[in-house]
Formats: sequence, C-alpha cells, structure tokens
Amino acid sequence: MATASAVPVPASHLDAARDAEPATKAANAAMAAPLPFSDVRDFEAARKGLIAPVPDGMVRTAGGTVLWNLGEYAFIDGELAPNTVNPSLWRMARLNLANGLFKVTERLYQLRGFDIANMTVIEGDSGLILIDPLTTAEVSRAALELYFAHRPKRPVVAVIYTHSHIDHYGGVRGVIDEADVKAGRVAVIAPAGFMEAVSGENVLAGLPMMRRAQFQFGSMLPRGPRGQVDAGLGKGVARGTPGLIAPSQSIVEPVEVHVIAGVRIVFQLAPETEAPAEMHMFYPELGVLNMAENACPLLHNFIPLRGAVARDPLIWAKYIGDAIKMYGPKTDVLIGQHHWPTWGRDSIIDYLEAQRDLYKHIHDQTLRYMNKGWRPAEIAEAIDLPPGLADRWSVRGYYGTVNHNVKAVYQRYLSWYDGNPCNLHPLPPAPTARKFVEYMGGAAAVIARARTDFAKGEYRWVAQVMREVVYAEPANKEARDLCADALEQMGYQAESATWRNAFLYGAQELRHGVFQIPARAIMSADTLGGLATDVFFDMMAVRLDPAKAAGQSMVLNWHFTDRAEKLVLTLKHSTLSHRLGEWSEHAAASITASRATLDSIVLRKTSAPDAIASGALRIDGDLSRFAALFGMLDQPAGFMFDILTPGEGRA
Repeated sequence: MATASAVPVPASHLDAARDAEPATKAANAAMAAPLPFSDVRDFEAARKGLIAPVPDGMVRTAGGTVLWNLGEYAFIDGELAPNTVNPSLWRMARLNLANGLFKVTERLYQLRGFDIANMTVIEGDSGLILIDPLTTAEVSRAALELYFAHRPKRPVVAVIYTHSHIDHYGGVRGVIDEADVKAGRVAVIAPAGFMEAVSGENVLAGLPMMRRAQFQFGSMLPRGPRGQVDAGLGKGVARGTPGLIAPSQSIVEPVEVHVIAGVRIVFQLAPETEAPAEMHMFYPELGVLNMAENACPLLHNFIPLRGAVARDPLIWAKYIGDAIKMYGPKTDVLIGQHHWPTWGRDSIIDYLEAQRDLYKHIHDQTLRYMNKGWRPAEIAEAIDLPPGLADRWSVRGYYGTVNHNVKAVYQRYLSWYDGNPCNLHPLPPAPTARKFVEYMGGAAAVIARARTDFAKGEYRWVAQVMREVVYAEPANKEARDLCADALEQMGYQAESATWRNAFLYGAQELRHGVFQIPARAIMSADTLGGLATDVFFDMMAVRLDPAKAAGQSMVLNWHFTDRAEKLVLTLKHSTLSHRLGEWSEHAAASITASRATLDSIVLRKTSAPDAIASGALRIDGDLSRFAALFGMLDQPAGFMFDILTPGEGRA
C-alpha cells in the first residue's frame, strides 16, 4: 500500500466546509433506515480481551514530534452520527477507535490502533513471533513496548510478513535488528514473490500512488465531522520512518507447515488476491486462523483509489473457500491483520462464507452484464448486494465499494476501453472541457444551470459538469467553489471512508489549492537496496527523457561486485533496455561498483565523482558516457501535481 504521511493543514480549511444540505440529510437517513444498528456484537468483539489502551492515544518521537494521535478523533463520541457523516461509516469510525493490547487467546495477542494495521504477537517457546510490524519503526517499537509493559520481555525470534503492502512490513526496524537476521538469530518469513511485489507497486509507479493515496486516506484533511473520520481499514496511516528487511525465508509451496519457536504454523499461499504476494496462516494448537487482509469485516478493493494492478476476485473467493474447507472445522478464533477477531466456529464459517460470496457475486454479476454488452458505469449502477449480504455489517463498503469494484472487474477482463469507438480517441480533458463549455453557452450559463441542479440535490451531475468548467477555466473561482460544494455533499453521503476522503480532499484542493508539503525522498534506502537489479534498471528506464536522449545511442557494461551480477545496458531509439547476465565486447564503457554504491549515488548520499575518487566506482572506457546517461534522466520531482485542474503543461 503506497502511502503519503499526514502534515499539518490549516484549521481554516475545515472552517470553509459547508454543512450538510437537506438532500444529504435525507439520503443518509434513507440509507441508514434498513440497517441493523441494534446489533452491537461487533462492539463487544472489538473490546474483548483489552489489557491496556495505547498510552495517551499517542506515539511520539524522542524529540516530542507526534506521529500518531487518536485524540484527534475525540469528536467521535456517540452513536448518533452528525449530519455530515454517513451513519454506517460513523459506526465503523467508532469501532476503529478500539485500541491497545488485546489478548485473543492463550499465547496470542494483538496490538491494535497504533496504525492502520494490527501487529500480532505469538508467544513461542524460545521467544516471540511478530506478525506484520506496522508501517513505521516508531509505531511498531511503541506497540511492542506496550506489550512488554504487560507481558514478559522475551527476544523476538521471528517476524512474519503476511503480504507486500507497507503497513505490514514498514516498521520492521522498530522491532528487530538486521544484524540478528543476518546472523540467523531472527527469521524473517514472507510469501513467495514478496520482494518482487514490493518493487512493482512501490517503485515503478510509487510517485503517483503516493499523491493519489492522499485522497484515499484523507491524510491531509483536518479531522472532524466535516473532514476525515476514518480510513475504513483503520483510522489512518501512521507517520514515521518506514524500512524493509528482506525475508530470510520464503513460503513457496501452496501449503507449508513449519514449527517456529515450538509453534506449529500452517502457511497457505494466496497470491494475486488483496496483494500480489499474500498468505494465510493456521495455528493448530491455538485453534486460530489468520486470514491476513483477505477477509476483513468490510468490502475490500479490487483496485484501490490510489491505483494498483487489478486484483482477481475470482481467485480471492477461491482462496477463502479453500481456507474454510481446510481450517474451518478446526478454528475457534478468526483473526486478521486489521480490525477485531471473530470467536466461535459457527460464526467464523458463516463470516467467511459471506466474504467468499461477496467477492464471487460482484465478479460473476459484472461478467453477466458484460456478456449483455453493458458498459462499466452502467454495470456499476445496476449491481447491488443480494439479500443475505446487503444487510450484513461485515460486507459493507467502508473501503472498497461495489461501484468501483465492478469497474475493476471490467478493466481486468476488457481493459479501460468500453467498446464504443467514440471513446477510443477522444480529446484530452482540457480541450474537451473548453469545447463542452463553449457548446453549453459559456461558463456563466453552465454555472447558473448547475446551481439549479445543486438545489435539487443532484450533486453527482453538478460535480461532473463543474469539472468541465474548471478544466476549461482553471482560475474560475465560482466554478471551483460550486464543484467543491458538490463534492463535499457527496463526501457527507459516502459510506466508503475512501470515497468520503477523496471527495472532501478534492473539495479542499479546489478551495485552497494544492498544499505543498516539504520535499522528501520518495523511496527509502531499504526499498532501493532491496530492489532486484532487473527492477532497478526498469526504474531507470521509466525516468529516461526521450528529448534528452534523441539521436544518441550507447552500450554500457555493468558489473556489481557485491551481487556477482553483470548486465548490458543499451540506449537506442530513445529507449533503455538491458539484459542481465551478459557482457558486451563493444561497450563504450564498463562500470564496476557495488550495487550499494550505485544506490548511494541515486539517493544522493554520494556523488559519482566522489565514488570514483574513493575507488568505489571504476569506469573503464569513455567516462563521458556514464555522465551522459544520468544527464538524460528526469530528476525526482515533488509529487504534489495537479489532479483537480489540468495542471502545468497539460492544458
């Protein structure tokens, strides 16, 4: 999960927010009417086993900087939702405030509410097994300290990553030392393909994902009834220092059984589900099934709003079904790496069957309509959950939604193109908008009509048509404000936390502009160092500026001494390609260095001239070719690019 840390946002941004319109109040009331709010079993489960809450509800650095603050959500203080929050989402926002150290069963504990994810602790014979050490070192360290305040202080002997999203591995350096991993004192275990999956999502497309994640998680929205109230999977993503320690052991077979610190663990691989590399675990002696992030008490994403490769709900449902068959009859407690557990065998099987059918239903019904020739937006409006699912809290769309998951299924099978040739090669957004507004009689006429529709509560249409005016005339304040007003009401009505955050953050940017955050490294040293050399050069290739490379060609040999790797890099036709394991006798230059040296140059911890002077980098042949290559690459820029307006160079 690509993330973007929160930064302070002026309180005036929240002051500019409007109240709920009558149409929004009516929509929220109608939506809530059939839902079983009298069912409080989830609240009982979320509190069960609490030993101690997060101290002061905060995590701070040694210098006092606040990285996590549950006190920001003190306004979530009762059952009755304010008019500006969907009542169902308000219920989940209350549930996600349950926090602290929890005893789930003998030898198994969870630390919840330190971050968007949970850290699970299993007490082994010779030490602790930690599962998913959160997003950053500071919060994972604070979570483990709370555990040690109430349980014996014992060494960590293993860390298990359930899958390849940063909230499940980024805090690893807060709980173990890499030297202990290299010495064999601590095992780091992950599903096969873990490092490749980390590289694929967070490196090649990491920058736009970080920007889009601001909309998904609402990290830069003020907290409050008119701002961010939740993120669906939890309250939000913790700030701090993310890192990565590569696995020392991979689970490669569909099912593997290992004994770790005296604890028998059955690993079930579930690739291409919620993450490209993911696995479930069953702990037979404890009677506990851990479904990682594949069976949360909500509808998950087939494509998150931040972006990702489209996930496969068909295989997702299959792996849940396999888990039911293999472990259901032996499971007494179901846990995940988000939210709260489920107790009782019958309740667990019922819960998992609903999750299985949820993903299969959306997949199958989307395909049914696709085979009738329906288009994505038409299918998304037509499909809803059937009786037996629609009235269950555990499948509500707090994170994913039926609407955008349908579009993900369509994309997975038939691509972005809906088959209508009129949509095959349309004008780009800005020129389309200018023609649209011109045809409608000018911006003033469009705004006047939109105000009438806003009064009717037709917010979706108002946002859609005002988008055109904003793209045609980005400086038109009246259009920006009306578009913001419409997005805001849509946010107040949204049951999905991610939709609410996206709508409200869109409104905020339209009113106040893009909030420029301080520049920081897009990629951590751990992530860069963990990249396979193949992926490193793919990353280099996507930064090549064709204009700077025009008319040039070269062949360079590379030898990485610390990895015993060689490759040939070719520049031709303003395109970089490489072949690992090869060496050219006709190369313009041959570069010899460790990968660590090249990583340091990319991270600007050292310069190429300094590396050459120290002997860490040696170039045999034409020295100018090395410099020329790096001169052709785009330098990392700030990722706060325009989304609500055309942006520089795109109008």
